[in-house]
Amino acid sequence: MHRVVALVRPVQSAFELGCAVEVFGTERPELPRYYRFEVCAETPGPVPTTGGYAMSVSQGLSALDTADTVIIPGWLPVEEPLSDPVRRALLRAHARGARLVTICSGVFALARTGLLDGRSATTHWARAEQLRREFPQVRVEPDRLYVDHGDVATSAGAGAGFDLCLHLVRHDHGAAYAALLTRHMVLPPQREDGGTRYAGGPEDAFDGLLQWTDERLGAPLSVDDLAAHLGVSPRTLARRFADRLGTSPGAWLLARRVATARTLLEDTDLPVEAIATRVGLSSAVNLRRRFRTLTGTTPGAYRRAFRVP
Repeated sequence: MHRVVALVRPVQSAFELGCAVEVFGTERPELPRYYRFEVCAETPGPVPTTGGYAMSVSQGLSALDTADTVIIPGWLPVEEPLSDPVRRALLRAHARGARLVTICSGVFALARTGLLDGRSATTHWARAEQLRREFPQVRVEPDRLYVDHGDVATSAGAGAGFDLCLHLVRHDHGAAYAALLTRHMVLPPQREDGGTRYAGGPEDAFDGLLQWTDERLGAPLSVDDLAAHLGVSPRTLARRFADRLGTSPGAWLLARRVATARTLLEDTDLPVEAIATRVGLSSAVNLRRRFRTLTGTTPGAYRRAFRVP
């Protein structure tokens, strides 16, 4: 079982820790359990929280020595330096292959280990400039919900912690399990790919375009088709995609086709050729090539790993 350990400190954000607890630590009888969730602190004992209550933490930093994923669910005040024992424990965990994950202000602690040097990261928009100023070697991307490098991952404001945690579940156990967990948590559909955190209301024409496209993935849609449906030029469409999703219309369309293919590989017995046709990638060869580019694996290997019985 994958062991997830959250490193908490006084005064601990109750909500940010709660994001990790809900995704990795809450037992749901209807779902298989893949994670074991624990909490540790540099100094075991009562740890005050932002909710006005203290929680009892029995484990010290040694809990990080066998963790598969280490979560830093906030770090307040953000100016608080890392103690030598905490820094060494985090670096040891990373060196032996543990995944280090931060929620919101937790990125300040991770940045102090040096593991983000030369890499991109995100945090709450209100602290992005401070992060950039204090850690100029980190490429701060304030408009991303989350940034995942595989060994280290960061999320934006506290609510984006859910997005990052569910993204990690999707990576570990497939899209179908992550979607089922999302439904049990009564959350909106998962926002994928670390896209922009800013979303319009339900009447936004741009949002209507995304739904219209999802319903027609099997058709040979082009960027010009998307622009025509919205009644704008391809250049205007590209600008809106860059502003809202941080990507191009073509890249987004391909990502949606591959994401739908992943779901079909998990949920159906359709051959790869049929899935390629259904998601608008025309042939099994094209699907395999695009699938490997975006996921790092083949459709067959993905199906074997994540097929839902």
